[in-house]
Amino acid sequence: MNFMRWQLKQRKKMDQQTKDLINKEINNSDVCLFMKGTPDAPQCGFSMAVSNVLKILEVNFKGINVLENEQLRNGIKEFSEWPTIPQLYIKKEFVGGCDIVKEMYESGELKKLLEEKNINFKK
Repeated sequence: MNFMRWQLKQRKKMDQQTKDLINKEINNSDVCLFMKGTPDAPQCGFSMAVSNVLKILEVNFKGINVLENEQLRNGIKEFSEWPTIPQLYIKKEFVGGCDIVKEMYESGELKKLLEEKNINFKK
């Protein structure tokens, strides 16, 4: 097996501990944002954009800094089958990344989703 295939195979294997951590965060927070950095100190423009949308709507959310844990950073991508970070979950449902969240905010779909999921936000 060549090195690149081995490396890809290793990245695809999420350990149970990482899977449990992701499930715990998603299950224990109505709105959960896997991001680079924290809501108060985002370390990437995309994470900042999604965090700011949630702040504008005054949504109570938990930010999980994937930069603190390499397994989490790779694991969340495998878990959601989504290649980029940030990733937003609302009531255990994967919503999307930065572009999707921004589009949903601009179209009003994000407010509708928050209402449907009974999440408090600024209307």
